[in-house]
Order: sequence, then structure tokens, then C-alpha cells
Amino acid sequence: MQLAKTGTPSGLIATSAFQGLAVSELGALGVSGLPLLVVEHPLGGERPEGVSRRAHQAVEQLASLIGQDASARADLADPVTVVSDPASPVTVSDTPEALLALFCEREWCDGLPVVPPTEERVRAMLGKAPADRNLGAMPPLWRQATLEKLAVNAVMAGCEPASFPVVVAAVEAMLEPSFNLYGVQATTHPVAPLLIVHGPIARQLGVHAGSGCFGPGFRSNATIGRAIRLILMNVGGAWPGRHDMATQGSPAKFTYCIAEREDASPWGPLRGESAVTVFGGEAPHNVNDHVSTTAAGILATVADTAVSLGSNVGWYFSQSQLLIVLGPEHAATIAGDGFTRADVQRYVFEHARLPLRTLKLGGMWGIQDWPRWMMAVTDDDALLPQVPSPDDVFVIVAGGPGKHSAVVPNCTFSRAVSRPISVR
Repeated sequence: MQLAKTGTPSGLIATSAFQGLAVSELGALGVSGLPLLVVEHPLGGERPEGVSRRAHQAVEQLASLIGQDASARADLADPVTVVSDPASPVTVSDTPEALLALFCEREWCDGLPVVPPTEERVRAMLGKAPADRNLGAMPPLWRQATLEKLAVNAVMAGCEPASFPVVVAAVEAMLEPSFNLYGVQATTHPVAPLLIVHGPIARQLGVHAGSGCFGPGFRSNATIGRAIRLILMNVGGAWPGRHDMATQGSPAKFTYCIAEREDASPWGPLRGESAVTVFGGEAPHNVNDHVSTTAAGILATVADTAVSLGSNVGWYFSQSQLLIVLGPEHAATIAGDGFTRADVQRYVFEHARLPLRTLKLGGMWGIQDWPRWMMAVTDDDALLPQVPSPDDVFVIVAGGPGKHSAVVPNCTFSRAVSRPISVR
């Protein structure tokens, strides 16, 4: 609820499952006395009687809120404890088991062993960077992302100090409004920021782009990605089931960082300079094509993999994007037919579509934020695009030998953002 003329918030609406998140945010922002209207969860996929019941709940609560003073309104929200940032150093027994037990108890880590963030290690991670430099407030609890806090989490993740500029640039990119970090952090969708490291710094740091690049075994990939996740949890406050509301989550929420395979790309890198791109995506969807010998055959398989009723892509059309990660062998076959990167983007844009009659069967049909021209389509055989334009299809090359590629759909309300990396 908002005041139409001033834009001053006059109340908050949440479902019962999100009530804790709503109250925690209000506490983090120092807001008190704001009325909270709580409706039974869930809202989507309900039969008419369920919708009617929730409407009655909302009307009854709204009626009770009207005319109440601020103190009475505040009583309507159940109390929720907001865990503040640690205010002082902690002393713990010098054993890995004791450290892990303490950090798990205090909800400071992801459940995996951590490197103790001593003052000496944090200073080494910072190098000459000013510890008090503030990159901004990080949602959903809107804590300040200072370089010192980033360094603490990077130490815990096992990052080498040389990797810290990548972490800083990635956080700067995620805090850009177009990335919509609040949506990425708090949604029920299993989205995680994927970091793609470009240029010379990827090679210098050993960010892996070859066989198994999305998996384990490579320190830079694992620790840079994990540092970002710890920052999102410890600074942003996105804890599973409380402020990170992902229904099932994703393994990509542990660590999600790769580099481009520049040496195997027939079209060169997406970005040649040292930079990082953050893409709010699902875990990779495998594309298995051992048969096709033409660009059209491989890309038809890619396009088909990119669309399904259960895909998030397409329902929030204005911000939908796709990342296509071609294996080197698929990329070579496609380029061998004379396809440029722009041709691949155009082909996927034109072919990654479902007919209107299929979209009507379920999924997100009926709650789409589609443009007016799409809402006006009545032909059930019409093939509707998944993304606004070919430019919203990103194409990179990564991986090793084998006839496999990957599609990474985004969460539809986040736009990819790139930032240059300042090398020390």
C-alpha cells in the first residue's frame, strides 16, 4: 500500500510465509509503526474458493487497520529477532572443529569449514584498499557492504588476496539497480548470481574455463564464488527459509563462478578486458547433442532446451535473458557453418519459443508481465518469444571435450551487469 501523491509507504502486504522477512526488513531499516497486512500463503495456483478466502482476510485486516494509531498497528506484526552484525572479535579454541561449530551456531557460514578471519588475514586480503570504503546497502536486510566486511568473508571462503578485486567488482555489479539484488536474494526462485570472469585476470588467477568448469576442483572458481555467497548471507542477510525464500534452492547457491574459454571460442571473448559479469541464473541446463553435424541442428537442440512450461524465462518478459554456454566442439561446428555470435543470438531468439496453446496449459500463464502486443495475441499457434531481443541472449564458450553445452535461464526480474576489475 502506498500514498498515491507522496509515495510515502503507509503499509506493507505479505503472505504468512514472508511475514518474518517483512518484519526483519522493517527492523533493519529502522521503520516502526508501519501496519502489516498478512494474507494466508500461497497466492498462486489457488482455486476460486481459496482466492475468495484470502480476499476476505485482506479486507477484514484492512478494516481493522483503518483508523488505528501507530502503536496499535505495530502490535499486529509478530516479533522477529533481527541478528545484528558482530560488534567485536570472537575468541575460539584453535581447532577446525571448534571454529566450524561456532560459525554454524552463529549462522556465519554456509555449513562448510572456513578459514579463520583473523585481523592479519583480513588486512592481507584488503591490501591497500580502504577498509571503510562502502559499496552500498545490501538487501534484504540492507546492511552496509564495506570492503572490510567483504574481506572477512573472502578470507572465510579461502580466497587468495589476488582474487579480492574480482569479489569487489562482482559486488559492485550486483548492487546496480538493474541487477535487482533484492529480488535475487528474497525470491522463491532458485536463482544464484553466476560470475563470469573475463580477460587477462581470469588467466592470471586461474579461473577455470575448461572441463568441469561448473563443478569442483578449481580453487579460484570455488573460493571466489563462495566468497560472494557468504557475503550475500552475512552482509545481505539472505539466510535460507528466513530471508532467502527459495523454495528448494540450488547447488549453485554454494559457489557459481566460471571463466570464458577464450582459446576455444571461434568468435573471441564476450569481453576482452579484465572484467566480471554477474548473471542471476538458474543452475545450468545440460544440452546433449552427439548427432548434429550442422549449426541448425545443434542450435535447435539448444533452443528446445531453453523453453519449457516450468521455465521462469518469458513470464516477466521485459527483463528475461538467456545465457548460452557452448562447449568447444559445439561452438566449432556452429562456426564451421559460417554462424557468427550474432547469428547464434538471432537463431535462439527466433526458435526458443512455445506456442500460445502450450503456454496456456500451466506454468506462469495468467500472471505474466508481458507487453501489450503479446497480451493481445489470440492465435493459439503463435510462437511467442522468451526474451525481448537477440541482444538478451548471451553466448560464451566454456568447457572441455564432448558434445555438451548448457543453457542458463535467468530469474526474469534481473538484468546481467558487467564491471571492470581493477588489478592490484
